[in-house]
Amino acid sequence: MNTIINTRFFLLAILLIVFNLQVLYAQSSSEKFVVVLDAGHGGKDPGNLGNGYKEKSIALNIVLEVGKELEKNSDIKVIYTRKTDVFIELRERAAIANKADADLFVSVHCDAFTNNAYGAGTFVLGLHKSQANFEIAKKENEVIFLEDNYKETYAGFDPSSPESLIGMTLMQEEYLDQSILLATLVQNNFTNKLKRKNRSVKQAGFWVLHNTYMPSVLIETGFLTNKAEGAYLNSKKGQSQMASAIKDAILDYKHSLDLNVGGNISPSEIDNSTVSIDETKLIYEGIVFKVQIAASSRKIEPKGYNFKGLDAISREDHEALYKYYYGSTSDYNEVKRLQKEAKDKGYNSCFIVAYKNGKQVSLADVLNSSAN
Repeated sequence: MNTIINTRFFLLAILLIVFNLQVLYAQSSSEKFVVVLDAGHGGKDPGNLGNGYKEKSIALNIVLEVGKELEKNSDIKVIYTRKTDVFIELRERAAIANKADADLFVSVHCDAFTNNAYGAGTFVLGLHKSQANFEIAKKENEVIFLEDNYKETYAGFDPSSPESLIGMTLMQEEYLDQSILLATLVQNNFTNKLKRKNRSVKQAGFWVLHNTYMPSVLIETGFLTNKAEGAYLNSKKGQSQMASAIKDAILDYKHSLDLNVGGNISPSEIDNSTVSIDETKLIYEGIVFKVQIAASSRKIEPKGYNFKGLDAISREDHEALYKYYYGSTSDYNEVKRLQKEAKDKGYNSCFIVAYKNGKQVSLADVLNSSAN
């Protein structure tokens, strides 16, 4: 009798565990991926008027097309900072994204220059690496002068001052890897699918990216001041093609965060997969190596049954993003073995990261230092 009762209790416990897991994953799967689309300029701010074209109108048309296509996916929610020709303050654009607890913020613009420059580029927040990057950021930031009480709102921020940009990268720093991934996917589509000139992924101090608490990019779709490119961007064909490239990049980015396919969020700093693995210990004192196998907006228990049988899984919380790692060792040859093991399990894009005093450091710098 006791055996029957214990058996029933055991079966009931198993059913409850399975039910709770189903509820947990049903809740996770029902959560939508939130994308905030930001059409630059608007209303009293026309943006640049190269060759008589209006940046504010072209950016809006592209954004609306991106949104229309994304909304065909039932697991994606699209929020617009504007859907009509209205003026939206820079701080309000960021506030919209933050209030929505968005997974992505994508701001769309058109560029201008004094010569016949052309091509598309995508920016993430960071200190300008060149005077050209600074000038682009300066031009986009100067919209604050059209806002009421801008001196109070932006606390002395001066778009013309490089020094004003120094503190801007801190809030976005932890999202930089993800922002760069999305920007790279966008650029690859522009270059490979549309054959646009690749002006690459760059860092610059854009105010609209400064206060967003999620991966964020600013896209310069091309130069209206270039006669041919301006005509292309002002055409329905050009706007549709640019929108499609951006939409595909966002979907690819979202797919990369899906743990079910072993998605990973950024490439290795160096190609360590080609280095042969030997049995010799290669110890770096004070350094901890891990294999990053995935990153997701889903919070999953770091247990082997969630990661294709891999044990020794650790998780780092980055607000709405969670990174998952396999192993922990100071032996570089050992972490290469762990990386191979993870790849054998299906995590083909996994990569090695290095930590010192609890903070992630450059893997290349570590490997260039002396090991014991």
